[in-house]
Amino acid sequence: MIRWQNLAIIVFTQYFTRFFLISGKPLSLDYLWEIITEKNLFYISLATVLIAASGYIINDYYDVKIDLVNKPERVVIGRYIKRRWALIIHQVFNGSGILLGLLVSRKVALVNLTAVFCLWLYSNQLKRLAFWGNLMVAILTGFSLLVLAVYYPGHQREVWIYAIFSFFITLIREIIKDMEDVKGDEKHGCRTLPIIWGIARTKLLVYVLIASFITTLFILATQLPDNRVAYIFLLMMLPVGYLTYKLVYADKPRDFAFLSNA
Repeated sequence: MIRWQNLAIIVFTQYFTRFFLISGKPLSLDYLWEIITEKNLFYISLATVLIAASGYIINDYYDVKIDLVNKPERVVIGRYIKRRWALIIHQVFNGSGILLGLLVSRKVALVNLTAVFCLWLYSNQLKRLAFWGNLMVAILTGFSLLVLAVYYPGHQREVWIYAIFSFFITLIREIIKDMEDVKGDEKHGCRTLPIIWGIARTKLLVYVLIASFITTLFILATQLPDNRVAYIFLLMMLPVGYLTYKLVYADKPRDFAFLSNA
């Protein structure tokens, strides 16, 4: 229910960003250990994980009927956990995430509070609207990195570039997920892009987003003072190219499921 694999990726991404992009010292094992044991970074990461887990819970809460059509084997709420308890866990996670942010700074707490509101808005309304739900999820993914830029004043340009990278990748993935879930979404009145435009036109939009993403990343990468980081970003183009290749030939729900989980 809480998508622990996605939560693990959030933790890795934040610590990766702290070590490589917000590094104030020469990279070494001692400095790595210093970052791993850094109290405020732990609070920020734990708060982000709790809020993200809470978002998954409230999303599943609202989508039980849709998931029974699209992914019946993954339905947890109502089958293993009562709906009331799901709401309680959701609220406890959100409250804990905001309080942990407050332990770090008021700015971090404000970012966390904004993320909580946006996750609720997405699950309750936006996810059933064409494109707006996809956009909100992509913005929230960027929030998990921008919260680091709020707390750590140095190297904000690098963090912003990584946040933009995460934004585009998430937006593309969310639209592909909508192509996978057309059957259940349409049955329950969702107005996603694949339902309104059809699969073919939606794939054209994804191609445009991929081209915009690659162009933006190349432009931003040339502005980085550290060539090593620029090479890391450019290396990420390999999986993007593979995704584009597979998307051209995708036409069945299982094809889109493979791409959204890749």
